[in-house]
Amino acid sequence: MADQPQTIKSITEFHRLRGLPGPVHPLVSVVRFEDMKYNSKHPQSWVLDFYSIALKSNFKAKLKYGHQVYDFDEGIMTFMAPGQKIGIEYNPDQPVDHSGWLLIFHPDFLWGTPMAKSIRQYEFFDYAVHEALFLSAEEEELLNGIMANIGDEYRRSIDPFTQNIIIGQLEVLLSYAQRFYQRQFLTRKISNHDVLMRLETFLDACFHDQQLNRNGIPTVLSVAEALHISPNYLSNLLKTLTGQSTQQHIQDKLINKAKEMLSTKSLSISEVAYALGFNYPQSFSKLFKSKTQVSPAEFRQQMTNS
Repeated sequence: MADQPQTIKSITEFHRLRGLPGPVHPLVSVVRFEDMKYNSKHPQSWVLDFYSIALKSNFKAKLKYGHQVYDFDEGIMTFMAPGQKIGIEYNPDQPVDHSGWLLIFHPDFLWGTPMAKSIRQYEFFDYAVHEALFLSAEEEELLNGIMANIGDEYRRSIDPFTQNIIIGQLEVLLSYAQRFYQRQFLTRKISNHDVLMRLETFLDACFHDQQLNRNGIPTVLSVAEALHISPNYLSNLLKTLTGQSTQQHIQDKLINKAKEMLSTKSLSISEVAYALGFNYPQSFSKLFKSKTQVSPAEFRQQMTNS
């Protein structure tokens, strides 16, 4: 029988499951991995109803995302939004001795603050496990310091300033994470170059003769699935490396194919639109003009006169 994930609805329930004392605050908690207890009775996969940010070192377990299992043995940082499924596979013969911090907070903790909306801008909460943030020693030390600050404030007596101070530190933490992801996109050149090559190969296959007419225009989701990368991670990687999102790459490939067909084939503009996977020629003409500043008919006329 397939493993059924256990839904953990509250911070208190998480503490109880991991053998931790009850949380100081019902909506936010900062704990150290060294203090958590693990045993075979714990669920192998679960869904959290709250956000989690983990900063781990010496991580010897295997993280499972979907059907893929990934090993990490260096400083990593992962971000999980509410509702995502995650699993961990442990070696029973090897003690769980990784270190680091776990910050968990319920969406209600952000209620009434700008962060309730702005947290959506941090797209790495929707990245897959294998798209974790790999940290240098200096970066890890800096983020450990912020986590410690949040932990210190969390353990103080709750007063009217507690929420704003913790959220302020959280904003700093997430801003550094954005910076370090930009660094990761630029420095992991070999793997990122491979992504670009696979992207071009996949799009070339999609735009081969008759493929668009049969299968339709590829979507960001279909491209990401083909490359085994989450949609947000792929678009952010491409923006950093090329200045364009996945959608823009798809549209540029589409426009280039359209130009080729308008220049070399004796098809009507409607026939070109249908061949390119558009259901309505007007949609094709609108996109073409927005990208080239001329209509398909004007472009064809320019090619004829040149």
